[in-house]
Amino acid sequence: MAVDRIFKDEASEEKGERARMASFIGAMAIADLVKTTLGPKGMDKILQSTGRGREVTVTNDGATILKSLHIDNPAAKVLVDISKVQDDEVGDGTTSVVVLAGELLREAEKLVNAKIHPMTIISGYRMAAECARDVLSQRVVDNKENAEKFKSDLMKIAKTTLSSKILSQDKEHFAQLAVDAVMRLKGSTNLESIQIIKKPGGSLMDSFLDEGFILDKKIGIGQPKRIENAKILVANTAMDTDKVKIYGARVRVDSMSKVAEIEVAEKEKMREKVQKIIAHGINCFINRQLIYNFPEELFADAGILAIEHADFEGIERLALVTGGEIASTFDNPESVKVGHCKLIEEIMIGEDRLIHFSGCELGQACTIVLRGASHHVLDEAERSLHDALCVLSQTVNDSRVLLGGGWPEMIMAKEVDELARKTPGKKSHAIEAFSKALLAIPTIIADNAGLDSAEMVAKLRAEHHKEGCTAGIDVISGSVGDMAELGISEAFKVKQAVLLSATEAAEMILRVDEIITCAPRRREDRM
Repeated sequence: MAVDRIFKDEASEEKGERARMASFIGAMAIADLVKTTLGPKGMDKILQSTGRGREVTVTNDGATILKSLHIDNPAAKVLVDISKVQDDEVGDGTTSVVVLAGELLREAEKLVNAKIHPMTIISGYRMAAECARDVLSQRVVDNKENAEKFKSDLMKIAKTTLSSKILSQDKEHFAQLAVDAVMRLKGSTNLESIQIIKKPGGSLMDSFLDEGFILDKKIGIGQPKRIENAKILVANTAMDTDKVKIYGARVRVDSMSKVAEIEVAEKEKMREKVQKIIAHGINCFINRQLIYNFPEELFADAGILAIEHADFEGIERLALVTGGEIASTFDNPESVKVGHCKLIEEIMIGEDRLIHFSGCELGQACTIVLRGASHHVLDEAERSLHDALCVLSQTVNDSRVLLGGGWPEMIMAKEVDELARKTPGKKSHAIEAFSKALLAIPTIIADNAGLDSAEMVAKLRAEHHKEGCTAGIDVISGSVGDMAELGISEAFKVKQAVLLSATEAAEMILRVDEIITCAPRRREDRM
């Protein structure tokens, strides 16, 4: 007796060829979707949400595009995940990693159709990836010892990263901003202490880096507008106890004078709390929660600047920057760490007033103020800058640098080709396929720039047969250019992450031979 069904009614399964086809097609479709955003002449995508307000995002950051898509195909989800991980790990190369994985699968599909077993393809890919990684690590440049050269390397990397983004027109300016900000971190990869404030108005060129910390609040009425040698207490506490704060509590009184007594008692309680805070010997009090009129009045009388409702990220950063701690009880002042800075004043950016803290304890912190025509431009500028900051902070730790513009892919492809010639057996086909997939990246960069990609890649390949060649695609002049002269550099860490993640993702999708979809849960079963 044959077992017909083991799954529920609406569950479906696909086996063998069909499952593999579904995986390949899904993954290649995702790669085709983002591949037009690759390179300096890549185009942007508009993403429109179906939610309230129909929000529109304009971006060419691979991870942002893929994050916003709702995808049904399981193999495509794997690619979305690797691009997210690439974004979190090194910040840049989110599009490259998806495109490379897609190309590896496209080549694998041809091999599977030629009756080569997926496991053979996978072991070939493994060998090829190892070989490519070795050749990359032999060709890196490391200028960690020479501060001048290292800084110019960082500038080049920042410019290369920004050149495919919206900031490409002002990349000198923004590369300088990003390098300065990252140099201040002194080797930590914690980007929390770089704050990015977006203010519409002005042009992108008006953006600047501020040494201190800027809090997006106004200074209250009747409070000092400028404080020198500030001692700052950062707190997260309720300053609104002029009501009985027990839910559902009722107070029964037999005359109005009793109500007045309760009010007076509450005011006294508040006054005591304020006295305790003032006893810390501070002249600036910043609270996460609201400060009501009465305590604000008391602070103003004591000549203390009180700022209410500072957003939580602002508070955390401020505590980090001024060297203070966030306090919520004030009974023993000696245990609370108070923050310091040289000057607090109000500044104007565009139409808005903000509070500026300069001369902070921790020299690491700084604020980048972005100006731009609209919110869409500012959001995209922030994403681009964030990518650059991530890459730079990683490069400060791992200072190995490669040339860019399709140069790394060409040298990897050349070595992998050599390996394919030496390898006996069917694996050599897989290794050759790997080198073809690597060539797809320079091909797509050239295609996106409207150049004749077949001719460009053929020229490049011929150039790369010379020893010590530094040729890559120069999309600005539309020919093969010298990457070392043009100053197009990329971080080794980014390239390595792209190579390894893409290979692993392709392997994972290649291993699939069956897709089982669960039956959807029924609503009425719960009754």
